[in-house]
Amino acid sequence: MATRQKISEREMSGEAAEEVSEQAIGPAALASAASVGLAWYYFFLRGDRERGLFVGLWPPTILAFASYFNQRKMRQQLNTITQPGSTLRNAIDSMMGNR
Repeated sequence: MATRQKISEREMSGEAAEEVSEQAIGPAALASAASVGLAWYYFFLRGDRERGLFVGLWPPTILAFASYFNQRKMRQQLNTITQPGSTLRNAIDSMMGNR
């Protein structure tokens, strides 16, 4: 019970949501920046414009996947906080510690 209480306190403080966003976006931002650099390399330095444009389409895709997985983790955390069948008011009360 003590570990469950610590987990719920951590979730209520918002630390868990920040950890999830940092874990998902960090590597994705690095991969996106690297693919932008690679696209510039192909487009300007090598003169291969088609390959440069192709690689230039990777960053939005990488960031979209990172955003999807981030939202999925946040949804799982929300589901652990709220029990199925409970009302929104009960879920907010349990998060605020009123129950």
